Order: sequence, then structure tokens, then C-alpha cells
Amino acid sequence: MQDFVAIDFETANGRRSSICSVGIVVVRDGEIVDKFYSLIQPTPNYYTYWTTEVHGLTRHDTDGQPTFSDVWKEIEPLIHGLPFVAHNRPFDESCLKAAFAEYGMKYPDYEFHCTLAASRRCLDLPCHQLHLSAAACGYNMENHHHALCDAEACAAIALKLL
Repeated sequence: MQDFVAIDFETANGRRSSICSVGIVVVRDGEIVDKFYSLIQPTPNYYTYWTTEVHGLTRHDTDGQPTFSDVWKEIEPLIHGLPFVAHNRPFDESCLKAAFAEYGMKYPDYEFHCTLAASRRCLDLPCHQLHLSAAACGYNMENHHHALCDAEACAAIALKLL
């Protein structure tokens, strides 16, 4: 796979629609050609202790930020016609679908591929978490659970394994 968009979402709480940040990496002909990151005011707009422990974001960071629908308008031209890859596709795909539903947007039935599944098939590791799979593919993560850093790591895995 040489043309794709690696995507990662962070959420504010247990609701999949509560996207509070997104990172995307656009790959064409096997090369990274664009990157995008944005904070998002989540819906519903509250944070749990556990999600903040994972990614460090709080309501203070995202109050006043654009909504998902506004951010997606910026993303759409960058991703047109490309499949998505995500590490743990079921999570990121379900977040995207939930956000589309929350905002009454028509979901375009995006094509998704999973680097976690590819890692489990191709890499002999005791655990296939993103940072470990990325390291096995030669990519050293510096800021795990930052949506753009996670998308970059996912792109590195996809370029090696897909």
C-alpha cells in the first residue's frame, strides 16, 4: 500500500463521539506528503480522569476549539479518494462513525485498514501496542498518545507491513 491516510483520534471520555484531537498523515507513492493536527472541542464536552491520564488533554485545552464538523471540512480535501489506516482500526473507525452521527453528517463509508492486525500477522512481538510495533518497524515514537505522533507511527508501520 503506497497511497493512504494514517489517522488517529484521542477521545475525552467513554463516548466514541467525544473526539478531542485528530492527527492525519497523508502518504502518496510511499512518501509522506502532508500532515494535519487539530484539537477539537468534544461532544459531549467533558473529560474523564482516565482519558486525561492517557493523553494529557483537558477541557482547558479544547474549550473554544473548533467542533469536529468544522475540522472535518479542513481534512476532507486532504484525504479525498484515499483509504485510511489506523492502529486498532475498530476504535478509530467507530470514533469517526460516532462523530459523523453526532453531527448529523452523512458517513461516506470510508475504507479502513488495520496496522494492529498487520502487526499481529507479521511481527513476532509479545505485545503489539503502537509504540512497540512502530519500534519493530524502525520508527521511534517520542510522544505516544499525541494524535499526530500516533498517526505518524501508524504510517511507518503501514509502509513496512501493508
